Amino acid sequence: MRTLVRRSFLIRLALLALAVIFAGVIYSSTMWLRGVRVDLTSDHLYSLAPGTVHILDDLHRPLHLTLYFSRHATRDIPQLRSYEQRVRELLQEMVMRSHGRLKVSIVDPVPYSDDEDRALGAGLTAMPGGSNGERVFFGLAGKSASGTDLSIPFFDPSQEAFLEYNIARLVYELDAPRKPHVAILSTLPIDGSAISGTPPWAVMRQLHQLFDVKMLDPASFKSVGKDINVLMVVHPKNLSNAALYAIDQYVMHGGHLVVFVDPDAEMDALPVGSLAGTVAGSSSDLKPLFRAWGVLYNPNMVVLDRARAMTISLGDNTAPVRDYAVLGLGPQDLNHHDVITASLQNIDVSSAGYFELAHNAKTQLIPLIQSSGEAMPTPADRVRGTADPTQLYNDYQPTGEHYVIAARLRGRLHSAFPQRHDAGHLNVMKHSGEVVLVADTDLLSDRLWVRRTPFLGEQLLSAFANNGDFVANILDNLGGSSALLSIRGRAISQRPFTRVQALRRAADVKFRDKEKSLENELAATEQQLAKLQPAKAADAHPDAKAKKQLEQALKRKLSIRHQLREVQHQLNAEIDALGMRVKAFNLLFMPLLVMALGIAYGWRRQRRSGRKDGT
Repeated sequence: MRTLVRRSFLIRLALLALAVIFAGVIYSSTMWLRGVRVDLTSDHLYSLAPGTVHILDDLHRPLHLTLYFSRHATRDIPQLRSYEQRVRELLQEMVMRSHGRLKVSIVDPVPYSDDEDRALGAGLTAMPGGSNGERVFFGLAGKSASGTDLSIPFFDPSQEAFLEYNIARLVYELDAPRKPHVAILSTLPIDGSAISGTPPWAVMRQLHQLFDVKMLDPASFKSVGKDINVLMVVHPKNLSNAALYAIDQYVMHGGHLVVFVDPDAEMDALPVGSLAGTVAGSSSDLKPLFRAWGVLYNPNMVVLDRARAMTISLGDNTAPVRDYAVLGLGPQDLNHHDVITASLQNIDVSSAGYFELAHNAKTQLIPLIQSSGEAMPTPADRVRGTADPTQLYNDYQPTGEHYVIAARLRGRLHSAFPQRHDAGHLNVMKHSGEVVLVADTDLLSDRLWVRRTPFLGEQLLSAFANNGDFVANILDNLGGSSALLSIRGRAISQRPFTRVQALRRAADVKFRDKEKSLENELAATEQQLAKLQPAKAADAHPDAKAKKQLEQALKRKLSIRHQLREVQHQLNAEIDALGMRVKAFNLLFMPLLVMALGIAYGWRRQRRSGRKDGT
């Protein structure tokens, strides 16, 4: 008896010791392994990009972010609730990597509360459609120690691929609140002219609001200031060697460049007040630099596209016509995997050129905007010299290629002046860089994207295309931290059922021909019935032969319909079987595993007790 009491006491003492050890291990691992995680997703969905880590490591001041999410109002919107969890986990990961400089609060702005007022005051967008008609908030407000306030008005689940980029950009701009410095070198009067009294183009009015813009004189331009974040070159026509060398070395030293060239710049020679574009334009090129970078661009060729041609008016007394050189490019022509064009819907261009890569180029040309497969190139003189766009229809032969109108050029670029030995000269970039190339300058002009409406002596501008957004996105993307450029669109958290999709495709191939033949046979049988039915109606006592034919046709129709139902079932049979296997595995495997372990443990314990009793 004393032995049993002692054994029971030792067992309780051992269990208590195990409990203490377990609690100690859990607490120690929580403290020691804080921030240590393993991302086993195939696309590293929950790992921060190196650019994001670099931005967080270089934070200069404490930042506070507030995630506003209407949890109660979205109780019937599972898609938003799931995406909110994705956003919250990403923010928590960024907090853990920020060394205490980044703080995040999560607030549910219930209706008519102070939190709702603060969300609206921070610039967040309230979307309708919540439960009981409530407004839904799902945005991020940021505040720095210096008092700078920025926000992401609403997290759109369709833009999940750019979630990390958008949040990292917000953090970067809060930490470095000054506007990016943009220098613009243009031979077109895009910033207006005090001499002629022409106002700035609408795109320049927008850029002056978003950036610190400095206009450069093409005649005297010889260098780019070190404070310039982005150099924007528009219609580089007849630039001096000194200007070309300045652009070249700016890029070699890691500067960010965007170039707008054009085989037919219609706004180059337009007189004041002209909107029709009938005056001959001129071409522009950066031939020495393009050749050194492996870029092929022909300043004498224009892209025509009959699938994207826009309708224009030639005058008051003429009917509108389609112009194959004036293109309205839609979502299918824009790269929605790139942050610059991801959220854009349509961009209008006119007499645009195109880019290609040389065969020996070591760089990448990533399209941002391209034509449809119904396009073809034609000499710029043909477009420039015709007053009637319908003449471009003659001898139209589409090539089937998609011509790249705008693109990122990525890689370690080489200098176009390897023979120069000036102080600080570089023949090749130290690190991989990027240049954005656009083969049209007319897209910057007002006539292709804004409509002017007089109102109380002022001109109200309303945009009907995303040309201005496209330019602003380029400068915003290039003008940020170089770390921001390394944050690409990430994979989305909602993964497709690739196995189910593969089964569906295989089933379609296997059964679609059979289904089609049965449908054709059914149609033929119904036609036969239609011929027999009138004969039956006309003859109250049809002969045995006609009656037999009618019965056979009806039976055949029923048989075909039954076979069609079987084919439809077979189309989904394998998918349903896979679903059942997955459900069975999820529902039965773990309980069976626990039962097996319990049985094994009980058998082992019983066997051990039997041995002790036997001794």
